[in-house]
Amino acid sequence: QVQLVESGGGLVQAGGSLRLSCAASGRTISSAVMGWFRQAPGKERELVSTIRLHSITYYADSVKGRFTISRDNAKNTVYLQMNSLKPEDTAVYYCAARYGSTWSRDPVSYDYWGQGTQVTVSS
Repeated sequence: QVQLVESGGGLVQAGGSLRLSCAASGRTISSAVMGWFRQAPGKERELVSTIRLHSITYYADSVKGRFTISRDNAKNTVYLQMNSLKPEDTAVYYCAARYGSTWSRDPVSYDYWGQGTQVTVSS
């Protein structure tokens, strides 16, 4: 069993920055596909970014160039640095882990989820 705990959300003005953290316990994340998803009110959960073996990363077009995902295997923690935040980035952000050999953008494919952290960007 894997437990994921997110932190770092909050209220920020447009153009500001936040860094989200996802601390994992119960199993190493070094071999997992680690993803950050977000869900805004009334919308489906969407993939924001992933990092997997060999630190291969993926970013949704909407965040490319503004967000950076990273992983510290020694701390079993994944980060999402969010810069140049926009009001449309407002959502609950979830960390998720997928233990398998393939990458996936489908939330259903992820095995473990954190509780989520609220990010609110004011205009």
